[in-house]
Amino acid sequence: MDASGKNARLRIYVGEDKRHGDQPLYLAILRKARQLQLAGATVVRGTQGYGRSTRLHTTDVVFSEDLPVIIEIVDSYASIRKFAALLDGINEIGLMTCDDVGVLIGRSGPA
Repeated sequence: MDASGKNARLRIYVGEDKRHGDQPLYLAILRKARQLQLAGATVVRGTQGYGRSTRLHTTDVVFSEDLPVIIEIVDSYASIRKFAALLDGINEIGLMTCDDVGVLIGRSGPA
């Protein structure tokens, strides 16, 4: 991360059922972020959501196969912009957002 405080959080919104090759898209994105040694990433599975289609995806339906998934990645602003550019051509990504974050605790090493 950037010691000068120019850090960012990238949020990537995808459907749980989206694939990249033989693996879920969210997992492929997470693995790529790790391979590129970005500071940290978390995958969060939503219980409800909707996107451009306005069709509700929810756990209330017994066999909902397209629940929302959010991948959050925090690193320096420059690293986040570079990583987002790599993902730009993936049509299955519903939305990507980026916002400035102030890192209060940024411990290095295994967590």
